[in-house]
Amino acid sequence: MTSNSNNLYDPNIEESKKSKENKYHFLTLHNDDINTFEYVIDNLIEICNHDSSQAEQCAYITHYKGKCDVKKGNLKHLKPLKTKLSEKGLLVSID
Repeated sequence: MTSNSNNLYDPNIEESKKSKENKYHFLTLHNDDINTFEYVIDNLIEICNHDSSQAEQCAYITHYKGKCDVKKGNLKHLKPLKTKLSEKGLLVSID
């Protein structure tokens, strides 16, 4: 069987794209020394659907360790959360 160099569809590339989209990533909150614990906690509850103790733990871990993974999921799920938290003035990244 010969390969057709004009073939634009490469199943390996398509599979790689799907794997990247479905791979789990972490939404990470970074310490900023600006926002109060209460403000961070309220936003984690509102935007990430944390319960109060989970949000409080994430806020303290972020304060003492410099960062904390606050949510795990695929990029499609995490990007809107990152945008909303950023709009609230929190420092977040997706790793």
